[in-house]
Amino acid sequence: MRLGKWEAIVKKGTKAFELYEKYNDFIDESKGLTSERHRHRFEFNNDYLENFEKAGFVISARSVEEDLVEIIELPQSEHPFYLGTQGHPEYKSRPLNPHPIFLGFIESVSRLKK
Repeated sequence: MRLGKWEAIVKKGTKAFELYEKYNDFIDESKGLTSERHRHRFEFNNDYLENFEKAGFVISARSVEEDLVEIIELPQSEHPFYLGTQGHPEYKSRPLNPHPIFLGFIESVSRLKK
């Protein structure tokens, strides 16, 4: 079981990087380093990594310690907001300080509604 805070490197040029940068949620922006809390027993199966990438998915974050997939997304040219994370952004969210992923999702939806 993976519990607690885990550091990850977020790939520049991705939606995830854009969100962490915009909302200043990096530990070290020059390295693209952030951290997320975890509480789960499941991981992305790297046996399927090549298939996902061939289908257009981008691995946008990997854990520092074990090089595990942390965030996967589709480019905005394929979908306005398609992002999945292994971490639990709700653990870092507060009523007056929501997590960057939630803010990005809400912004994306509001642009589509206009």
